[in-house]
Amino acid sequence: MNRAIIKTDKAPAAIGTYSQAVKIGGTVYLSGQIALDPVTMALKEGIEAQIVQVFENLKAVCEAAGGGLADIAKLNIYLTDLAHFALVSEVMARYFTEPYPARAAVGVAALPRGALVEMDGVVEFLD
Repeated sequence: MNRAIIKTDKAPAAIGTYSQAVKIGGTVYLSGQIALDPVTMALKEGIEAQIVQVFENLKAVCEAAGGGLADIAKLNIYLTDLAHFALVSEVMARYFTEPYPARAAVGVAALPRGALVEMDGVVEFLD
């Protein structure tokens, strides 16, 4: 089976031992994205700015894989405060239209670099 590493400078470089995404066949596994600016590698400040940056980062990786956010089949959201869940949904509506991907939201104690939100997902290309 074909395996390809997806990499783009339009999303933050990996800050550990992982790839931005891995494509196997028609499936792309997106690594977790936090709100790092891809140019400065600085974390955006404030929850809304972080949510927007995470979606922008995911979008860039999806595009590098040959698709877009609409190709995400499953989205996982990690929040350090679940009180921000409604805001995530509000911002998500700016990036997605129906049919929406399957989604999970999980409250976590902490995220890398002190981020408030992280997202990963699975993209499925149907050939």
